[in-house]
Amino acid sequence: MMQYDSILSKTVQDIAPSGIRKFFDLLDDLKGVTALTVGQPDFVTPWHIREKAIESLEQGRTYYTSNAGLLPLRQEIAAYMERRFHLTYNPRDEIIVTVGGSEAIDLAVRACVNPGDEVIVPLPSFVCYGPIVSMAGGTPVYLPLKAENDFKLTAEELAAVITPKTKMVVLPFPNNPTGSILTEEELKPIADLLRDTNILVLSDEIYAELTYGRQHASIASLPGMQERTVIASGFSKAYAMTGWRMGYTLAPREITTQMYKVHQYAIMCAPTASQYAAIEAMQNGDEDVAYMRDEYDRRRKLIVKGLRDIGIPCFEPEGAFYVFPEIGKFGLSSEDFCTRLLYENNVAIVPGTAFGACGEGFARISYAYSVRHITTALEKMEEFVKKLK
Repeated sequence: MMQYDSILSKTVQDIAPSGIRKFFDLLDDLKGVTALTVGQPDFVTPWHIREKAIESLEQGRTYYTSNAGLLPLRQEIAAYMERRFHLTYNPRDEIIVTVGGSEAIDLAVRACVNPGDEVIVPLPSFVCYGPIVSMAGGTPVYLPLKAENDFKLTAEELAAVITPKTKMVVLPFPNNPTGSILTEEELKPIADLLRDTNILVLSDEIYAELTYGRQHASIASLPGMQERTVIASGFSKAYAMTGWRMGYTLAPREITTQMYKVHQYAIMCAPTASQYAAIEAMQNGDEDVAYMRDEYDRRRKLIVKGLRDIGIPCFEPEGAFYVFPEIGKFGLSSEDFCTRLLYENNVAIVPGTAFGACGEGFARISYAYSVRHITTALEKMEEFVKKLK
């Protein structure tokens, strides 16, 4: 009889499964549920992008690309970063096309983190950072952010947890699950703190195009920061291309060279047809992005007002497509609130604790759904809240 506990990786066994998926799995056996759980655009990938992928298949472009990705795609990514964020990267040795933004994050951590190194991970944030650090042999140092600051990271909070072992700081902004952002003015003190150290920044900018009322600011654009920053980004959110698995890294050549090795041996290359689609997205997708962003903005305003009207406090997010309302006042834990809402009123949202212990008393609600879907969910939530008062 195999003794699996003794042969499986202790590190992996100790990692908890995703709290998002744990709750999402409850939906499998339920019918008639109005779900606001998934961080996935409800838009179909624009036709002109899909058409280029189809065209690539019709022309027999079904072979491996270079490990780093098609050079024309890397050139388009470089042009996009220059056009949108005034950042210059060499497409030949500072950009890698990855299998989604998740691989980009994994590459950055595995190429830079040694056993015993500490990586500061602000919470609440997406679920992958800490486990990836642990699997690389590093130590995640979780930094709880404050609701009264709209879950923004401050230089003072960051300075308090930096130690001689600190190798990297994760900047997950615009943020999933809170929707908070960091403006250029808010980034400057953080840059001042890190500039003269040997600490790296992993800036997850997958939601960079989804900010409302202001343009995204990248810490890499501040003086002295590009040389110490790895940007992880991709096409999933802005271009409604989640299933295409298209991401990329932007980093100095010295870091990219090491990430490239990990990518070579673990992945080989990103999907070929998806890369041709991504070229089209970069070349001709700006209007699509603007249209979808305007739609998300409309939904954002609808859901914030709707939650407040039914008595659920909610600060107004400035980025991504999530709200993080406060549900603690109803006397239930986040998990109990969301579980009861699901079983009693057929609405699915995600407990805030899925994104870190400091998410207790909150829940994540995605507004990457239609107005009708959101309106139905709000009506059902109002019925539920009335029972709790």
